[in-house]
Amino acid sequence: MTLVAAPARLSTAAATFEADFAARLHWSADTDAAIEQRVADILADVQKRGDVAVLEYTARFDGLSAPDMAALELTQADFKAAFDAIPQAQRDALQAAAKRVRSYHEAQKKASGESWSYRDEDGTLLGQKVTPLDRVGIYVPGGKAAYPSSLLMNAIPAHVAGVQEIIMVVPTPVRGSVATGGTGEGTSTKGERNELVLAAAYVAGVTRAFTIGGAQAVAALAYGTATVPKVDKITGPGNAYVASAKKRVFGTVGIDMIAGPSEILVLADGSTPPDWVAMDLFSQAEHDELAQSILLCPDAAYLDAVQREIDRLLPTMPRAEIIAKSLTGRGALILTKDMEEACAISNRIAPEHLEVSSTDPHRWEPLLRHAGAIFLGAYTSESLGDYCAGPNHVLPTSGTARFSSPLGVYDFQKRSSIIEVSEAGAQVLGAIAAELAYGEGLQAHAQAAEMRLKAGVKPR
Repeated sequence: MTLVAAPARLSTAAATFEADFAARLHWSADTDAAIEQRVADILADVQKRGDVAVLEYTARFDGLSAPDMAALELTQADFKAAFDAIPQAQRDALQAAAKRVRSYHEAQKKASGESWSYRDEDGTLLGQKVTPLDRVGIYVPGGKAAYPSSLLMNAIPAHVAGVQEIIMVVPTPVRGSVATGGTGEGTSTKGERNELVLAAAYVAGVTRAFTIGGAQAVAALAYGTATVPKVDKITGPGNAYVASAKKRVFGTVGIDMIAGPSEILVLADGSTPPDWVAMDLFSQAEHDELAQSILLCPDAAYLDAVQREIDRLLPTMPRAEIIAKSLTGRGALILTKDMEEACAISNRIAPEHLEVSSTDPHRWEPLLRHAGAIFLGAYTSESLGDYCAGPNHVLPTSGTARFSSPLGVYDFQKRSSIIEVSEAGAQVLGAIAAELAYGEGLQAHAQAAEMRLKAGVKPR
């Protein structure tokens, strides 16, 4: 059977463009009702029974049978052993990526994550105190996928922000368990650990870690158990059960975001080798069938060239079937009137990853208002941002870049307003506050302000 990857060919000049464009962008974030109910039951059970429930669900879904939670905890020695066991090239790559990610987030903290204050003309002190969260939980996928890069992107900015405790949960399911797509009939006392993930935990400085996953892991972090500490915020990607659980515990703890399928949008002027762009489209399409890859270009011949490269390269890809389904189901090659129109369409999409594949990317960057991350120039492939460029790869999806930002140091901090009113300032502010408080019918508010007025300053 020959696989075919056939992204939709659209043109902004076509009469049906708006309808075709909307249909291609459509993605339902509605979750399965059965998943929602199951997650609600798991959360309630873990909140009630704690460690006992976590152990039961870990055995049921991951096939990992443990006598107690201590058997599911990873140690610093485990992290160091994994780091020492992986090839030197992987050790070097992890450390190089971590260094760049740390450097970027240190600059981010300096620019936007420091406390500040000033005094006004009456001597009143006003400002903002920025303090880190005490303890955060990081969910790292296991089973079908393992992402050491995501561990770096979550743990390092938390460290830079000043978080003292980083608690990692990472499922280590037994082959054939429900979590790995099996029947769940077999169990074992030892799951499949990913050495690169544990090595990344060593490099990133994870404080504690537990080999648990799914909604039960989110519940343990959100509510705390006798063994798993309660955290202030949960970050990191996961499956539909994890996403649903994070959404439900929000308010009890903070969360980073509810992420949808991965996305890439390429703005091309036709100057980049078409096989480069085709592979960049593949880089998101290979995540899953719902991932979206879109190319916008004013050159029809270039769109043809990219399609030819898609056809040529697809058979060489290990995940060709997933790529083909993604590009055929949600991909698009869109002919635009010019690059300005391409930028306008990009702003409507507000993509997670936006590549400006142009000889003069800085000409177009000022026109781009909504994107999770913007990659400028032909040599800046999105994959470099995923692993080692430095900026965070946890990005808003599904158009939420219109109002959301990448994960950053600021996600692991909170801000307290600082107000110290001088005696002179109280005379000015007191009269203003009293007037507004009386207008709202709040007598005590007004009188609290008036009591601080000097004799001669007439209260109402």
